Amino acid sequence: MSLAAAAREQFIRWALRVRPPEPSPIVLSQRRVYVLPTRAGLGYAAALLVMLIGSINYSLGLGHVLTFLLAGLGVVAILHTFRNLVRLKVSHGRTPPVFAGEMAVFHLVLGSDVERRALRLWLPDGGDTRLDVTADEPADARLALPAVQRGWLTLPRIGLETTWPLGLIRAWAYAAPDARCLVYPRPAAQAPPLPWTSSRETGKHGGGGRGRDDFAGFREHQPADPPRHVAWKNAARRGEDAPLLTKQFEGATTASRLWLDWRALPDVDVETRLSMLTRWALDAHASGFEWGLRLPGTTLAPSSGQAHLDAALKTLALHGHEAR
Repeated sequence: MSLAAAAREQFIRWALRVRPPEPSPIVLSQRRVYVLPTRAGLGYAAALLVMLIGSINYSLGLGHVLTFLLAGLGVVAILHTFRNLVRLKVSHGRTPPVFAGEMAVFHLVLGSDVERRALRLWLPDGGDTRLDVTADEPADARLALPAVQRGWLTLPRIGLETTWPLGLIRAWAYAAPDARCLVYPRPAAQAPPLPWTSSRETGKHGGGGRGRDDFAGFREHQPADPPRHVAWKNAARRGEDAPLLTKQFEGATTASRLWLDWRALPDVDVETRLSMLTRWALDAHASGFEWGLRLPGTTLAPSSGQAHLDAALKTLALHGHEAR
């Protein structure tokens, strides 16, 4: 790190005023907001200086009036730009989980009792967003960050700035909200077939279920469906371009129970196994059957539904990591 970059980082840490991460809501106090002229502001000041020198040199009374009038406008701009940012409240909102390789979108809630104009939020890597905040109505600011690897992705320090209303003055502050995003393993593009097993449960009738006694019709084929349930004869009659269909059954249910077992996978590295298990979990969830997950030191009992899928994906994401 260069000397200038190190000095800038040291200033930012000092400017935060607190040790990150900060609990919500974060209120930008007066001591946390800094102001400096923009390039346009420096040009404006230089023009005023030239006007003042010319007015003094030629004893122009109206020149003095215009110069000091414009100078007063610049001073008022400093106050309005500063007030556009100070006392702003920043809270972290809900951040939905993503898969590795996707963009994590952090939601920040900005609140104020007065209207705020032309605010800009940015991340150290260059991602930013611009928005206005109306009085007593929170605004949703979204900052996108690449999710490179599985686990918890913490929102880095953010910057907030404004040059409203005239663009002559820049007011800015830093904040470190306590926000993070759960990153699931990237689903494998290719994985072994699902390890189907069956256990007979008689005496149960679930209308619209997936037993094997009475044929109930067809539905769209899903990759996780057992090959024996695919309507191969129907596909042969309809031609090569026709979509595959899966046969549905009703009656005494044969509960197809899946165990997504770490040991059932080929001898590959940890991340590849987790990617394959993620693919299996998504396919098993799409099939609608009950399925369980076995990892070294962790077992999820067979179940189904979105909550079960979320729990399994979280377990895969945090495997080998400290579950904070």
